[in-house]
Amino acid sequence: MRILLTGTNGYIGMRLLPLLLDAGHDVICCVRDKNRLAIDQETKKKIEIVEIDFLKTPEPSKLPKNIDVAYYLIHSMSSSTKDFDTKEEISAKNFNTYLADTDIKQVIYLSGIVNEKNLSRHLWSRKNVEETLYKGNYNLTVLRSGIIVGSGSSSFEIIRDLCEKLPIMVTPKWVNTKTQPIAIRDVLKFMTGVLLNEKCYNQSFDISGPDILTYKEMLYRYARVRGIKLFIFTLPVMTPRLSSYWLYFVTSTSFKLALNLVDSMKIPVIANDKRLNELLDIHPMTYEKALELAFIKIEQNQVVSSWKDSMISGRFNRSIQKYVRVPKRGCFKDIKKIELTNIENTLERIWAIGGETGWYYGNWMWKIRGHIDKFFGGVGLRRGRTHPDDIFSGDALDFWRVLVADKKNKRLLLFAEMRVPGEAWLEFDIDQNNVLHQTATFRPKGIWGRLYWYLMIPFHYFIFGGMIRKIASNP
Repeated sequence: MRILLTGTNGYIGMRLLPLLLDAGHDVICCVRDKNRLAIDQETKKKIEIVEIDFLKTPEPSKLPKNIDVAYYLIHSMSSSTKDFDTKEEISAKNFNTYLADTDIKQVIYLSGIVNEKNLSRHLWSRKNVEETLYKGNYNLTVLRSGIIVGSGSSSFEIIRDLCEKLPIMVTPKWVNTKTQPIAIRDVLKFMTGVLLNEKCYNQSFDISGPDILTYKEMLYRYARVRGIKLFIFTLPVMTPRLSSYWLYFVTSTSFKLALNLVDSMKIPVIANDKRLNELLDIHPMTYEKALELAFIKIEQNQVVSSWKDSMISGRFNRSIQKYVRVPKRGCFKDIKKIELTNIENTLERIWAIGGETGWYYGNWMWKIRGHIDKFFGGVGLRRGRTHPDDIFSGDALDFWRVLVADKKNKRLLLFAEMRVPGEAWLEFDIDQNNVLHQTATFRPKGIWGRLYWYLMIPFHYFIFGGMIRKIASNP
């Protein structure tokens, strides 16, 4: 069948795509920017790509008419703390407009569990989107999920950061709120199991794992699985905003996401029915089993997708295409070059940069810069990288965003998401004469931008000089 997949670059979309292709479906991937579709070239040959921004006025005939099923995986919670609910409603309405001219039979929407009378703004928005989608000219199937546990999921990474970094925690009172986590593998089973299943048409189902836990219990069970000693003390006077700052500084989450998460964590998220389990004969795994499988993937370097690679995990939320051409005028540049004796080795070093590998020279200075960036509201270094040796356009790479990752033509271009008074690029390029060119470009904004560059010159001299020598050296 022909399937439209929205939110392809998201955590769920990247997991769902290979399953749909392996099942023999024709998949149309709907993205805002095709240049940052983080999949390999072989996979791209198997799919059709359509560029659509559902926040903009719909364009006629943008989608093919012969579509059987669509997955709606669009949300805006991480991009805003003020108007994400308005954006989500606009996206859903425009989605309905686009599909009105197609032969669509079913839409599958992954929502949140909304069984409480008093909902957080995030959960209310998910319910509102659900009601909007029910107005479309198709059969809607809604899967309402709680916390999703899997390698690279935002919930898993937050729990991991907290437990691994803070053996003694002073936590807000929302850690006593009950929730019902579900493994990413089980979410995907449900999402593929309802495909064109008429018994699931025009219905909303809760999906969850078997365990009802408080957030505190989730932290303790994580510690038990990992063999970590953990002590948690609850502080009832901690305000939601203070809680958000606590999450932001300790974990790799953005402040916008932290603020919205804390708002939702005050609301119990517990499933009310198990109808879909019986209908599809799916028996979800326990929370501990989900954690164990997540770490197997991490240890084998097989993390398929991470929420950190989403554009909204940082401040860069524009089209990549606009920035792939590094400006020449009005810029400061630090240019280094060195002749290579082993191109393949150098290329592998470039492709492994950042994350656990680090930046090859003066890593302690990079870490200090990361802490400063985090203090001033930036992303810091905590996002790391998803894959140890693969890089795709659009990936997060510490406090950089990958704009171009062209290994065949020996070029890597990064754009800075750190807090700087201007815009910054870092480029590695190997020419036909086997010379590595390393270029740091900075386009300042105002006098503060120029002052920043001049203050950083001594650090650049040591950092960039040492980095290119280390990258070009033989093992």
